[in-house]
Amino acid sequence: MPRQWRFAWSVAVWWVLLALVLWLLGQALDQPASFAACAASAAMLVTLGEAGDWLRRRRSTRRSARRRRSNPAGQ
Repeated sequence: MPRQWRFAWSVAVWWVLLALVLWLLGQALDQPASFAACAASAAMLVTLGEAGDWLRRRRSTRRSARRRRSNPAGQ
């Protein structure tokens, strides 16, 4: 269970940091948005990033398994 908690904390920290950066960027560029809107955008970006990372890891695992099957015993 500690691995799941570490993942949840990691995602939560990235989400808060990204929301803060988006909010501060909006303030700096004179295009203010509410922090809630920035948090929603950050949640979408973090979700897309995590999904992309999951797909990348899944493809990598499948590719290496396919290589092992097609090249038995390092031949």
